[in-house]
Amino acid sequence: MAASASFGQVLRLHRHTARLTLEQLAEASGVSARTLSDMERGRSKGPRHRTVTALADALGLAEADREQLVELAREGRLRDHWTRPTGLCELPKAVDDFTGRAAELAWTRELVHAGDASGVALITGSAGLGKTTLAVRAAHTLRPDFPDGVFFLDLFGMSARPLPVEEALGPLLRALGSADQQIPGDAASLYRSLLRDKRVLVVLDNAASEEQVRPLLPGSGASKALVTSRRLLAGLEGVRRLGLGPLPLLEATELLTGILKDRDTSDEGSALWQLAQLCGGLPLALRIAGNRLVSRPGWDAADLAARLTNEERRLDQLSAGDLKVATAFGLSYEQLADSTRRVFRRLALVPGRDFDAALAAAAGGIPLEEAWDALDELVDLGLLQDTASGRHRFHDLVRLFARDRLQQEETPDERDALTATTTSWLLHMATTAGWRFEPAHAGLSSLDEDQADSWLRVNVDNWLAALRHAASSGRHSAVLDCAEAMDWFSDRWMHAPHWQEVFTLGAEAAAALGDPARQAGQVNLLAWVQLIPRDDPEAALRYTAQALDLATPVGDTAQIASSHHAAGGALRKLGRLKEATAAETQAADLFRAVGDIDSYGQCLGALGSCLRDAGRYSEALEQYLDLLALVDDDQSGMTPSIAAFTRPIALARIGECLGSLGHRTEAIIKLTEAIDLMEQAQLLAPQARSLDTLAALLAEEGRAVESGHAYARAAEVYAAIGDAESSTRCHDLAGNFTP
Repeated sequence: MAASASFGQVLRLHRHTARLTLEQLAEASGVSARTLSDMERGRSKGPRHRTVTALADALGLAEADREQLVELAREGRLRDHWTRPTGLCELPKAVDDFTGRAAELAWTRELVHAGDASGVALITGSAGLGKTTLAVRAAHTLRPDFPDGVFFLDLFGMSARPLPVEEALGPLLRALGSADQQIPGDAASLYRSLLRDKRVLVVLDNAASEEQVRPLLPGSGASKALVTSRRLLAGLEGVRRLGLGPLPLLEATELLTGILKDRDTSDEGSALWQLAQLCGGLPLALRIAGNRLVSRPGWDAADLAARLTNEERRLDQLSAGDLKVATAFGLSYEQLADSTRRVFRRLALVPGRDFDAALAAAAGGIPLEEAWDALDELVDLGLLQDTASGRHRFHDLVRLFARDRLQQEETPDERDALTATTTSWLLHMATTAGWRFEPAHAGLSSLDEDQADSWLRVNVDNWLAALRHAASSGRHSAVLDCAEAMDWFSDRWMHAPHWQEVFTLGAEAAAALGDPARQAGQVNLLAWVQLIPRDDPEAALRYTAQALDLATPVGDTAQIASSHHAAGGALRKLGRLKEATAAETQAADLFRAVGDIDSYGQCLGALGSCLRDAGRYSEALEQYLDLLALVDDDQSGMTPSIAAFTRPIALARIGECLGSLGHRTEAIIKLTEAIDLMEQAQLLAPQARSLDTLAALLAEEGRAVESGHAYARAAEVYAAIGDAESSTRCHDLAGNFTP
């Protein structure tokens, strides 16, 4: 069937397919044969909904064909409304319950007072965001500034047959006072000349393309144009642009309340708030939800919210009469090339909130260059949101629509294969990125440290979900490889909330593979989690005991040493410094015996901390100086990346000891150097502590302003790692030292 077929053409095709004469269809449907003839010949382009339903029933149409016939009739009614001789280009009535968009309305008012010559404002955004509603509201507000008229024309940009320029110019010229016989061949020139001498606002709604819009824009003069489109229309030059987004949650709730103004909503506040969240701030979805409640007085907002909570049914529930969120998205989907449709629906398999072109290419099974093209097309139609960082995300309801298209258009086997491919790609990328920080594997990663660090952080939702899926699918080797690759990287992101889960999945995978040595490694990492992010030393000791039980029978010296090292940290936190020193000494000896200088250096630092906590600052200082010498010795055998990681921590500890010994000037120098290095390496937890210490030393030196700045920065970093108590304390102290 031709993409640009009219209602009458489609009706005739279905009648012939059913092998019915006009008289037979008239008898079956209750619609007169003459009316049917007018429809098929295009004289009646948009019959009423109940007439179309009767015809669809008589023809026995399948659901998809029925929906197409209904939509073509609706489009025909709209097209007839905006192009009929009377009431030409009349501005629609503004909705009474319009809510929010104050900044956007202010932006449209600037159009009137703009000093530039373009006089064209373009509002773009995805389906359902209320572009037309906003444009109509703005036009009504601006009407007093345009005494020669405010005209509205629907350009049917999402239709199978957008309004041709010549058909658009006809009603606009007649609205401007030109009779049909006065319209020359070059109607666009006449249109611009008429606008030049008038003060007119033209609202061009639902534009399809730059080619369609350009001839309809005012030239020089006082007339202005307000254009809406789902597409970005990037080829239009010299226009003011506004990208419309979802309503903020508060305004979304206010819109629902306005729609429900005739019923008491005083006891439904929390339910309306939840509804607004489930609708994602999308005005179309909010209006549908509100209309459903208005039309069903027996329902309350909590009932509808409960229905919408089920993601599998949410789009089905967001329909009221001929208003359907899925239909609005479907119009945009139908505009896409087949290859882009495939990428769009397969992106629903991406588990995280956002993604880049590389992940889109992996999910779509296409080269990177084609992925960029597909993403550009999806952004252009408002089906994806993009950011300055090059990442993309779905609106929540668009993601559900993409998932529905995937289920409808791809077989279960295809979906399973796509999920497996996406999961494998994510695990491979996460493992490769993690290896970049592993001394034994750093050379196997194609990423540099900054790239690896950034990828792991921004894609954490994606690779963590892939890890879960692989674990539930029994892909134990891949899960364990990925978890092991996170060992050294986890030190750079100490307070991330997911390490307990990552290393638990790793330990379970090692157990399933029957590998006690690797299981001990994951259990030792779980002990670290209890020490740093969770601050639960008793739990850490339980994990270290379990790791020793696993590693000792198989003689894994490295994991035995790691167990003693983690136990030393736990014992130190518990104040059992003698036991902690013994454990760290034993760990240091074992690491040195097996040639693991990286871990040996960590033990030296831990021994220094035991001495510092015991108040033996001079001995602790010597220990930290030994560690710094090891780090700075190119021949020590320490991996350069580990040395770079350890150096700022050693400097900070030296600064702390110097400060405790009363050498404040030297301490400030060391801490300042350490903090600069930590900032570069994004070592937030030690950076916060060092800033805290530096601020106190600066205060003792009488350098109040510098102390205030250091406390303020410490408050920011503590907040970034989730330590609200320390953040508040430093913020209050910063206020004491700020002039």
